[in-house]
Amino acid sequence: MVKATVFEAGGYRYVPSGVLQYSGGVAAQPGYTIRRVVFSEPVPVKEGFARIQKILEAEGRPLTAFCACELRSPAPVSETGFSSFNAEYVQTLKDWGICDGVNNPVARSNVAPAVNPPTEPSFYAFSYTVPCDTDENTFVVAGSSEVPEGKGNYKDHLVRYQDISPDAIHEKGRWVLAEMERRMAVLGYNWDDCTGTQLYIVHNPHPFLEEEFAKRGAMRFGLTWHYVRPPVIDMEFEMDCRRVLHERVEPVDA
Repeated sequence: MVKATVFEAGGYRYVPSGVLQYSGGVAAQPGYTIRRVVFSEPVPVKEGFARIQKILEAEGRPLTAFCACELRSPAPVSETGFSSFNAEYVQTLKDWGICDGVNNPVARSNVAPAVNPPTEPSFYAFSYTVPCDTDENTFVVAGSSEVPEGKGNYKDHLVRYQDISPDAIHEKGRWVLAEMERRMAVLGYNWDDCTGTQLYIVHNPHPFLEEEFAKRGAMRFGLTWHYVRPPVIDMEFEMDCRRVLHERVEPVDA
């Protein structure tokens, strides 16, 4: 079984994913908690990294405290296009002393709004660690679509590839929910610990919300449905979840 890896410089542990662009999720180490910041409007990636750096510095936190982010892209791209973006994104994490070129502890979701998308890849939100006197048991599980990571490509491993029938969407959702549970288990948590669950899909999830979400406790605090598509063409279903006790909205003109 995969075990969580501790990233001491950031005050958190993470789920190895087998890919360089993100980890499967993060959890604060003892003595730390995770905070989440949502930008009031998406901020282009380069500017977003600069804003994140200022926020971390203002709170006396090192750049290595950056532990998770949520991105918004103009549209789903090919696997080649996705790889090109990831190379640019990861370079900043290398510069910040977070990614060593082999391991990347930062969790991430990346989706493309179906309505009013940004004109370029942008930050929607990010999370970071701060010292904490109490044990808040905070975590962020990275976004996952209906495909296992680390297989070399997505096309050959997507659940019900290019099938968007109701039955296929249900099966894709069941797979992703199980992946959320696997990642949480590696970090030592389950649905009972979650304070937020986000669903990224343009298809109708209502036929299986009760059976797959409500009954397993995946929407104890409700379900945030973003009308978006996953980042790569032919992916149809994505989710992430978290336990974060301190969240705020950051004005874009702050």
